[in-house]
Amino acid sequence: MTTPITAKAVSELRQRTGAGMMDCKKALEENGGDMNASIEYLRAKGIAKAEKRADRSTSEGIVGGEIFNDGRSGALVEVACETDFVARNEDFGKVVATLVAHRVASVATDADSMLAESLQSDASQTVSEFVKAASARTGEAVRVNRTARFDGGENSLIGMYRHHNGKLSTLVQLTASSPEVAAHEATLQLAKFIAEHIAASAPMAVDRTGVPAEKLESERRIAEEQAREAGKPDAMIDKIATGKVEAFLKDVTLLPQAWVRDPAITIAALVKDHAERAGGSIVVDRFARLQLGAE
Repeated sequence: MTTPITAKAVSELRQRTGAGMMDCKKALEENGGDMNASIEYLRAKGIAKAEKRADRSTSEGIVGGEIFNDGRSGALVEVACETDFVARNEDFGKVVATLVAHRVASVATDADSMLAESLQSDASQTVSEFVKAASARTGEAVRVNRTARFDGGENSLIGMYRHHNGKLSTLVQLTASSPEVAAHEATLQLAKFIAEHIAASAPMAVDRTGVPAEKLESERRIAEEQAREAGKPDAMIDKIATGKVEAFLKDVTLLPQAWVRDPAITIAALVKDHAERAGGSIVVDRFARLQLGAE
């Protein structure tokens, strides 16, 4: 006889295993309300143990990535764990590879929606359950912190850079004036150069239009206050503040930045040079930079 799934039963299972409410409800449903069978079910999936680790600090891990769709799409997934020892473990690397492969096929808009999806390689479990099982195997908290995905058109090209330690990866999307320009060797090289530069310089936006207005207002207020404290005449304060805001924008936006490989030229100049070599025009549309533990 099947035991009804009551809120009390869900609460009891949650207390006994430390698993989440929805996981407990599903376990009871899968096992006809049998408490002991449900506990065994959760333990077999690693959910009970994983839930108890959920509040541990995860400062290590890997940011995995892949370029696909003939170079017109790219995806990154930040997977965190507790220690570098686990991050360098072969099994953890396979976990990251599975999650990246899922992200390639996924329609998720962020990490939370991705976790709720059925795993592409095993539809019998969700991505969240797969991650919790990985936590049980490693004995550490494992989390999918963030993900990014770019999908461009036929004139687009995605560049990717992954740092040698696996803890920092970037994507950049370029749009060319034609498919031929997008496929040109100079454009391919440019995408790699810019993805690498973004990793090193951590720009805030492609250009000034991408910087939040509140950030610019804050920078202006700070500059004005500094000018007043320095005893500058009121008539000069606005001009001084404007100059400092412009200097700030030059420093934090991608196109005006000095290229890390050759500080004598800017990224904007680099784009122009490679576009001319490719025989057309190229625009930097957007980028993503995922560094383990950074916001």
